[in-house]
Amino acid sequence: MFRRSTVRSWLAGLLAAAVVGVALTAAEPAPRAAHAAACVGTSGVTVVVDFAALGGGVQVGCAPGDPATGLAALQAADFTVTGTARWGLAFVCRINGKPTAATEPCVNTPPVTAYWSYWHAPSGGSWSYSTSGATSYNPAPGSVEGWSFGAGAPPSIAAP
Repeated sequence: MFRRSTVRSWLAGLLAAAVVGVALTAAEPAPRAAHAAACVGTSGVTVVVDFAALGGGVQVGCAPGDPATGLAALQAADFTVTGTARWGLAFVCRINGKPTAATEPCVNTPPVTAYWSYWHAPSGGSWSYSTSGATSYNPAPGSVEGWSFGAGAPPSIAAP
């Protein structure tokens, strides 16, 4: 038969392990800086992320080679991505930890006034709003992928 103090110790240990496990799963990944330049020619897919609406600037990175999806290009350009609890990475909720968890909990899709809109452009060309999600779009090497936070406006710089 178990003594009460043994059962309490066991339950306390189990609870502590559960709390640590939840904290580790809920923690945001550490933001990483993107490769600081556009791709050269058709060496990869250039990725532009516009943080201006969140108090930041615009970052440009290169996803080398031929990433299979827009999401793969974003990640290969060294941007961290957080999806929603409901849709996973099929819906990009945070890029490099922005917006913060205090602003957007990323449970469901964010409101249409505050989300990461997804764009495409040929190198040096005009932005076009994506009609496909980032997990189903296959960007061509030499093209440019754009992400802009807000109400659906394109990135604030021209496609490099």
